[in-house]
Amino acid sequence: MTHKVNLRVAKREDLDAINAVIEAAVMNWCLPERIKRLALPSYRYTNIDYEHLEILVAEIVDTGIVGVAAFEMADPNEVPGQQALLLHGLYVLPDLQHHGIGSQLFRAIETLVHKHKCDGLLVKAQTDAVRFFEFHDMQRLESINPESNYAHRFWKPVTLKQ
Repeated sequence: MTHKVNLRVAKREDLDAINAVIEAAVMNWCLPERIKRLALPSYRYTNIDYEHLEILVAEIVDTGIVGVAAFEMADPNEVPGQQALLLHGLYVLPDLQHHGIGSQLFRAIETLVHKHKCDGLLVKAQTDAVRFFEFHDMQRLESINPESNYAHRFWKPVTLKQ
């Protein structure tokens, strides 16, 4: 199934639709239901997040927002000696996953890494998303301190062809 997907910068009035996509995606993860319900509030965005994050949405005419990608500058301690964008979250409605929408959002973020004059893209992936980021040629980072570092951290340096 092919959909005409438009990417655009999110507006504040998109917040409810953005959170609906996030909720649907999180509730589709391979985790116990109780864990998903407890974790969900920490994944939802608020109006305050618009002050710190840049958010892109994927939209289908007559359907609405079907995908979300949010990013910010990474903490310099995350990738020492390099400046990075941190992909804060990438979510697609479960029924539309594996249709290229997440890849379109990812490629848009890759382009922004170059535009922001960063050395690369950092991702702290949820377990279910590991294969997606590996497919997009991200390199797994070793965890220096497994008890405090995110388990699935990935890095992709900027390439000149972007």
